[in-house]
Amino acid sequence: MFHSLRFRVLVALILVIVVAVGVVAFLASRATTGEFQRYVERGGMMRHRRFEMFLAGHYMRNRSWSGAQMLVEQMGQITGDRIVLADEGGRIVADSENVLVGQTVSQDWAGPIALIVHRGVPVGAVYADPLGPADDPQREAFLVAINRALLLAAVVAGLAAVLLTVGLSRRILRPVETLTAAARRMEKGDLSQRVEVQSNDEIGELARAFNAMADGLTRLEELRRSVVTDVAHDLRTPLCNIRGYLEALQDGVVEPKREVIDSLYEEAMLLNRLVDDLQELALAEAGQLRLERRPVAPADLVNTAMEATRAHAAAEGIALRADVPEDLPLVDVDPQRIGQVLGNLLSNAMTHTPSGGEVVVAARVRESELEVSVSDTGEGIPPEHLAYIFERFYRADKSRSRATGGAGLGLAIAKQLVEAHGGRITVESQVGQGTTFTFTLPVAGA
Repeated sequence: MFHSLRFRVLVALILVIVVAVGVVAFLASRATTGEFQRYVERGGMMRHRRFEMFLAGHYMRNRSWSGAQMLVEQMGQITGDRIVLADEGGRIVADSENVLVGQTVSQDWAGPIALIVHRGVPVGAVYADPLGPADDPQREAFLVAINRALLLAAVVAGLAAVLLTVGLSRRILRPVETLTAAARRMEKGDLSQRVEVQSNDEIGELARAFNAMADGLTRLEELRRSVVTDVAHDLRTPLCNIRGYLEALQDGVVEPKREVIDSLYEEAMLLNRLVDDLQELALAEAGQLRLERRPVAPADLVNTAMEATRAHAAAEGIALRADVPEDLPLVDVDPQRIGQVLGNLLSNAMTHTPSGGEVVVAARVRESELEVSVSDTGEGIPPEHLAYIFERFYRADKSRSRATGGAGLGLAIAKQLVEAHGGRITVESQVGQGTTFTFTLPVAGA
């Protein structure tokens, strides 16, 4: 529990809330106290100004401080301040508490809050709370009430934020927990697991990626089973034929004639080609395929591949045409491997092109790459098969046998060989109109 993502997210958010609310409450308390203090000080300055005006008026009327004691006592009762009035010599002439009259101003007192000036000459000084300010219970009670209200507001806001965080964390992390549970079930072999996409945010993207991964794993598992079945079938058929002939030769049912030996040799060559294709595909996928690269003219590659299949095309009644300009730049390739790519694509095109059709090999330069295409006017490939056409042992037409449709490795090998040269291969097709395979090769020196 303490190591779960939910717990860590919850603790992190609670810490953020506590720090944020605490800082806000502290700053609000400081600001409130400061503003209240400044308000009190402004009020005190206004009172002091009134003290100065009243006492200056009294002196102007009486030309002395006689009778000032009663005025000072009244001001002290009204404002609640301790007010002391001293003459120009520092002798106290009035005290709102009538205690210090006749004494001299102490040097320990703070400075006067106001000076009384008559005709430009100082005639007195006013002191407020000269023995130290008395605590104001009302002011202290106000500040305590304000701080208590701020503390209560901070606690309530913090609790509400924590409860909201708990609810939101559950809502946010529930899809992650669902994904985790589905992944664990998938780990045990249940590839049917899918999760519902409930949002368009990062969690929704993660759910879509999980479903896409599950679809891919399901397809790979189906392909793996199909590969095992196809390999077993493609190996069993020639092996059964060879075994049947050999048993017949042992039993004397069939004589070792030239036709029998040729048939056995043909079946052995089928096995040999299948094993070679599998080994070559495995090496290419593992990145261990050796390439003997050198600059080659694209026209030479295309002409060599077409010469090897021209007789077959003529026998099938298929027109074979090349559209390769002579001034194309050299390409840095292994000519034998790229010839194998072209051979596989041409063989595939002629297999799916009826008599009277046409197969065209074209080449052109696009940016820093040579783009080679093999197009046919055959039956085309249904759209639902295009995404899997380069997978091993995949046949778009399941009715084709090994003899008519191959083992399903030619396009997979072509893809690996092109990618080993740093290129890419794509396919475009329309049912009933034909198919075009296009691959790219690096230009020499580019």
